[in-house]
Amino acid sequence: MTIPTFIYWIFGCFVLLTSLIAMAPMLMRRQHNRELTRAIQQFKLRREVLEAKFVDLATSLGKPRGLRWTICDWKPPVEFVRDRATGLLTAFASVEIHFEAIEGGDMEDVAAVGDVRDASAVFHFQNGNWGTGGKALFNMNPETAVSKLEHQFEAIDEPSSGS
Repeated sequence: MTIPTFIYWIFGCFVLLTSLIAMAPMLMRRQHNRELTRAIQQFKLRREVLEAKFVDLATSLGKPRGLRWTICDWKPPVEFVRDRATGLLTAFASVEIHFEAIEGGDMEDVAAVGDVRDASAVFHFQNGNWGTGGKALFNMNPETAVSKLEHQFEAIDEPSSGS
């Protein structure tokens, strides 16, 4: 008894389709890792430009009230996270910020004005580009920001270059 050829074709198509379905998560994960790697590389390449944009925006916001930004001393640590609700890729970059009181303002006689503030500058990756709104998370280095905001953000391990 011979089995008609079309049965072999149907069986072959079934095996092929099953294999593709089984491989889909791995292929999607690999693509996701490539995109994440590109985004992180882009951040590292454009970091100086992003830092300058951050300073421009942050100083124009007038926060903290009564203080003028004088120095932003950027440090190496950067933590990459993903927003749990939206999936938005975010970077917290370490920065030490120095202020001076604005003449005639409420902060002029406050001794703590000259204290250096540790902060995390916030950057977001949207539509294939990094940007910032000039937001600083004061009194939080990037590691602390990830820890304190773990309900909103999940930490991302940088993919290995072999992915």
